[in-house]
Amino acid sequence: MASQAEDERFMARAIEVSRQNTGFTDTNPSVGCVLVKDGVIVAEAVTSVGGRPHAEHNALDLAGEAARGATAYVTLEPCAHWGKTPPCANALAHYGVARVVVAVDDPDERVSGRGYQVLRDAGIEVQTGVLRREGERALAAYLTRKIKKRPHVILKLAVSADGMIGRKGAGQVAITGAEARRAVHELRAHCDGILVGIGTAIADDPELNVRISGMEQYSPIRFVLDRRLELPTHSKLVKTARDVPLVVVEMPSSADARDLAERRAALASAGAEVLSAKNIEDLLLILGARGLSELLVEGGAVAAKAFLEAGLVDRILLFESPTVIGTGGIETPIKRADIPDTYSLVGETVYGPDRCFDYERPL
Repeated sequence: MASQAEDERFMARAIEVSRQNTGFTDTNPSVGCVLVKDGVIVAEAVTSVGGRPHAEHNALDLAGEAARGATAYVTLEPCAHWGKTPPCANALAHYGVARVVVAVDDPDERVSGRGYQVLRDAGIEVQTGVLRREGERALAAYLTRKIKKRPHVILKLAVSADGMIGRKGAGQVAITGAEARRAVHELRAHCDGILVGIGTAIADDPELNVRISGMEQYSPIRFVLDRRLELPTHSKLVKTARDVPLVVVEMPSSADARDLAERRAALASAGAEVLSAKNIEDLLLILGARGLSELLVEGGAVAAKAFLEAGLVDRILLFESPTVIGTGGIETPIKRADIPDTYSLVGETVYGPDRCFDYERPL
């Protein structure tokens, strides 16, 4: 029988393994599974890119006969429903696993509690809730979509030493250094969507893709909050709409409606999708129904403030730089001193001359 310390150590490893494919498993969660026998890891695996096979199947295939009598450490309750592959709970029983330790219960109605019942019916010992909070953090995107029916929202801001996020009329302003910028591109690759406001889209003319060699194919869907469809068809976003999906989100008033048909047609002919939403809350519910689990809000004080005021930001990444913007700066909508008490500081990372402060709030 493993001690609590051993259970936590092996679950921590399962959580670490689970993060390898975060954002790459379609609508399925990226789960980690570690098989341990006599205190030694005999196999470990993560949910495959694209979402299948699941982590348990991958680990069991690696372990083979060594799985018999082993303990499986799994970050999410093993599934109990039949799909393209047999349920993971059944597979664990078939391979003769003796004990299953789980971090997080699955809120999916097809699984919730049923996975545990399959295991217990097979005579397998089940323990739940080991490193639950850490597991929830790793699975935050999946859990938010399942529980709240919307994507998990990350707000990322790069803030200068004098509290600015840009300079009026200057377009894109490099606030952070190369190391921090690479980290942001890696973050983009793990998200399903990235969003900016129309002001940022026009002023900066960004591409909002992933520009890391070998990872370009993981560029997220690009969203622009553009209430009156003012995004120019000659912008980089529209010009690349057939290469990386672009969704222009309109929230028109009745007075605007008759003036937008021509703009909709122009954007559509360029390959962009025009999506109508009543407000930000409505937009997020639409995206959740489409299967988006993680949305990165990256650009513009107006868009950032709108998400913050609506209470729809789940994680805040503040990149602080020693750069000084000076006269004409655009003030950040939030500083470290302004972070509400509902958020907790969960990490601080140094990227060259810059520091990133990571705040999260519980589900």
